Amino acid sequence: MPPLIDPDSAGRSAPRVRASDADRLATVERLQDAVARGLLTPDEGSERMADAFAAVHLTDLAPLTDDLPPAPPERTPPGWRALGTLAVEQVRASLATATTGRLRPARVAVVLLVTALFLVLVGALSGVALSDSGGGGGGGDSHGGWEHHPWDDHHPWDDHPWDDHPWDDDEWGDD
Repeated sequence: MPPLIDPDSAGRSAPRVRASDADRLATVERLQDAVARGLLTPDEGSERMADAFAAVHLTDLAPLTDDLPPAPPERTPPGWRALGTLAVEQVRASLATATTGRLRPARVAVVLLVTALFLVLVGALSGVALSDSGGGGGGGDSHGGWEHHPWDDHHPWDDHPWDDHPWDDDEWGDD
């Protein structure tokens, strides 16, 4: 009795897996990277991207990127530790004398003094910025930041004879 399933035809007739939007987008991003790196011309890249968006199955996406080399690994910035080490080595190299390679106490004192002055200046500036953040003009006056002048107290147009009305008095009991 022959086998019910032929192993050769089983691979060809297996159902294909449908591509998701994320699969299509990943392929398009890889194609965009290839165009940016000069591996594909813009025209060829746009054709392949159109084919990627039109792909229905995962097997339709694979041929679009088969001839492209793998993307280079992403380079991450070194971080604060590496920058701090670099700064310390730079200061050490600047302070060391060319002949002996040792640190001179006078140079160390100057560097420490300049560093201390820098830190005091930064602290003072940040303190001023923090203390001035509330009023918008400094000071604690009651006029909303505007300066008060003596001539603001009385205006000539405030004295009118017609301003004396009986209803301005408290005789009416409106208290």
